[in-house]
Amino acid sequence: MNKIIRTTLVLIVIALIFTAINGVYILQEGRQAIITQFGRPVGQPITVAGLHFKLPFVQEVTFFEKKILIWDGDPNQIPTNDKTFVYLDVTARWRISDALIFLQAVNNEARAQSILDDIIDGTVRDLVNKNDLVEIIRSSDFSPETMTNSAVELEKLKYGRNVISTMIHEGASKITPKYGIELVDVMFKRVNYIESVRLKVYDRMISERKRIAAEKRSMGEGQKAEIMGKVKREFQVIISSAKRQAEEIKGQADAEAASIYAEAYNQDKGFYSFYKSLESYKTAIGANTKLILPLDSEFYKYLDEIK
Repeated sequence: MNKIIRTTLVLIVIALIFTAINGVYILQEGRQAIITQFGRPVGQPITVAGLHFKLPFVQEVTFFEKKILIWDGDPNQIPTNDKTFVYLDVTARWRISDALIFLQAVNNEARAQSILDDIIDGTVRDLVNKNDLVEIIRSSDFSPETMTNSAVELEKLKYGRNVISTMIHEGASKITPKYGIELVDVMFKRVNYIESVRLKVYDRMISERKRIAAEKRSMGEGQKAEIMGKVKREFQVIISSAKRQAEEIKGQADAEAASIYAEAYNQDKGFYSFYKSLESYKTAIGANTKLILPLDSEFYKYLDEIK
């Protein structure tokens, strides 16, 4: 009899221990919990870490992450508003903002990832379809003023990639709260042209570089022509000034020579006339020269005296 009582007491103690163990749980830091009773949520989400109690065997604890989680979409080729396909790889950060709604609408993180696939991918596709390729490729904070003046004039942006990613976040964030999900942000992880468009872009870049090079060469030729024109003008000014000074010097020399001749003539007119006649003979009479002169010619006068 005593043995039966002891066995019964031991079983009761073990049952109480198991009941006590099943009636408590530990909520770790960075997690949150929902208490369910026969599958139905009971009370509000528990978010404070530590030791908590529940009804043993009747209530169950479902744990969820409280920290920020990562969503990675599948890379897609999406057509833009100007009918050009662009390769997009999008990522997002999210967290469970309301564990109770999340449990009722989603139940687990795997299904949440699937729901985010539909929400974010749909929003991305919708906004990419409504905007041109340049809006998706080029960053919103790109500044054309940073380019050189000779660079190709760039298309003006209406939004740009950064603004569009914000618009995607805002659009998707209007849907996710009904699933107990807060979408922290949405980012373009990779944006690129598809192969056929990439080749066209490369050709365009080459053409633009060639046009800029031609513009540089044309500008250089213009500056060269301007410099050469300036050099020629300066050269003509120098030559003209030199010629003018030469003529002035020559005129002064001629004037001085004439003055000397006049002074010499006035000192001895006969000798001067004789000397000038001899110079004339030297230039006028050659080895085979024959002269026919009248007897009263001044040119014949000194020849006759020599004879």
